[in-house]
Amino acid sequence: MRYAIVSDIHSNIEALDAVFARIEPSDAVLCLGDIVGYGPNPNECLARVRERAAATVLGNHDVAAIDGHGIEFFNPNARAAIEWTQGVLAAEHLAWLDGLSYELRLDDMLLVHGAPVDYFAYVLDKNAAARAFAATTAPLIFNGHTHIADFYALRGDGTIEHAFRQHGGRLELEPGTRYIVNAGSVGQPRDLNPDASFALYDAGARTVEWVRAPYELARTQAKMCEAHLPEALARRLAAGR
Repeated sequence: MRYAIVSDIHSNIEALDAVFARIEPSDAVLCLGDIVGYGPNPNECLARVRERAAATVLGNHDVAAIDGHGIEFFNPNARAAIEWTQGVLAAEHLAWLDGLSYELRLDDMLLVHGAPVDYFAYVLDKNAAARAFAATTAPLIFNGHTHIADFYALRGDGTIEHAFRQHGGRLELEPGTRYIVNAGSVGQPRDLNPDASFALYDAGARTVEWVRAPYELARTQAKMCEAHLPEALARRLAAGR
């Protein structure tokens, strides 16, 4: 079985379509949340994910879109975008989001937006990774939230290794080692690479591959301007930050 891991789509349908074009029909798609927020096409992205994903967990922007929970922690641009999103979301998509869980365990995998238990915590360093590993027994944790493609490896002797995969790359999973694998962001990467990011996990071969997919970024920016979403959110797409 091969899994395609997508996260942080953020209403960017051009990026999502570019990613799905690189995924095989036989791949099981797993979505790690933040389907909405920031971008101009929340309903279209939700429709694609609902049609294609085998499993989906909630992100913090998804939760905020449902009932405003956590919106007080958003910066002004993020808040403006989620308030716009709330005004255009179809009722059926809103109800579907409201039925999702915060984490999901599938065999050896744990799917979560930010971190186990502390669902919207950012895993940005080894200390945060250590807390995440301690919060679950899952040997393989897939997350997003940071918009950075990377991984943390917890060795048998307790040491933690970290590496970025901002330009793609491959990882062979070693026996006796636990991993936190961040798929990066489909719709708003922040690792200085503007191309959409996702990960492919081959459960049989025990490998993870990060893939970057260029997309019609200017078209997304134009639609954001037409929707009167904050200009800064459109500009940052080209910078990948």
